[in-house]
Amino acid sequence: MIQGVAITVDREAVVVQAAEPLAVLSSAVVGGGFCAVKAIVNLHVPRSFRCEQSESVLAEFARRRALAPPWVGLLTAAGIEKAEPASAAAGGLTAAAIATVGLSNVVGAGRGEAAVWVPSTINTIVLVDADPEPAALVNLVMTVTEAKTLALAEAGIRAGDGGLASGTSTDAVVVAATGRGSSSRFGGPLSELGALVARVAKRTLDAGIRRWIEEYR
Repeated sequence: MIQGVAITVDREAVVVQAAEPLAVLSSAVVGGGFCAVKAIVNLHVPRSFRCEQSESVLAEFARRRALAPPWVGLLTAAGIEKAEPASAAAGGLTAAAIATVGLSNVVGAGRGEAAVWVPSTINTIVLVDADPEPAALVNLVMTVTEAKTLALAEAGIRAGDGGLASGTSTDAVVVAATGRGSSSRFGGPLSELGALVARVAKRTLDAGIRRWIEEYR
């Protein structure tokens, strides 16, 4: 999909490994924020998992898989092994995405109070073979979030209060860039980069939402 970047998926985790450091902006439970990493982990945990164990469990997984730090880590109780990457290229840019989807704790952001932490979530990892500026990375996180909410709305997913769901109470997103090519100033859906990212993110999210509906409804 993207030269020098590999995505592996098994029953234990989704792992992204890069030959060269990636510029990352994420809401990852471990390593979140702006950073440069060579690995991204989305680790499966049981629904009984305790949040305070996040760092130690992810660190142990990284040791077992020989993932050199720094890395960023996500957690999910959603099924992982069926997650399918999506990719596309246009205008000299390439983007790939892979999402794991659990919808047992969907919410409508802005309509309710703070929710109890539950590791059933929508985790979306997006990779771009491009050189977005820091503000464009932020814009891409927004674009991925918009694509997620659109995918949920089109699937008719509703929160416990009966209103349309905007996500789950514990969603996470990672956007990572190779830094290759000309600089991209914008990452919104009207930019070439943002439109490309929106397409691949929505494609993998649509597939994950569809699988969850087939398995649990």
